[in-house]
Amino acid sequence: MTVQQRAGAGGEALEVWIDQDLCTGDGICVQYAPEVFELDIDGLAYVKGPDGELLQVRAAAPVPLPLLEDVVSSARECPGECIHVRRISDRVEVHGPDAA
Repeated sequence: MTVQQRAGAGGEALEVWIDQDLCTGDGICVQYAPEVFELDIDGLAYVKGPDGELLQVRAAAPVPLPLLEDVVSSARECPGECIHVRRISDRVEVHGPDAA
């Protein structure tokens, strides 16, 4: 099943958030998708908002479609298993540690 298929029929909008309590600060997410993730001065990864500003702890931001594969790869490779990608419509996780 492809990333697009797991996102849902019709290319449903997705959002991503990080559980900073589980973040190990390895920065793998930043390597995959620097437009979406950034390490802050506390050594933990955060999601960037559409304006490039870091969002608050556990705040979600929309996943830009061109970056979907990179964001999903980040979730798969994250050693802390702290990256969550979910549908905006029903908040069901489609990639990450709680995905079905």
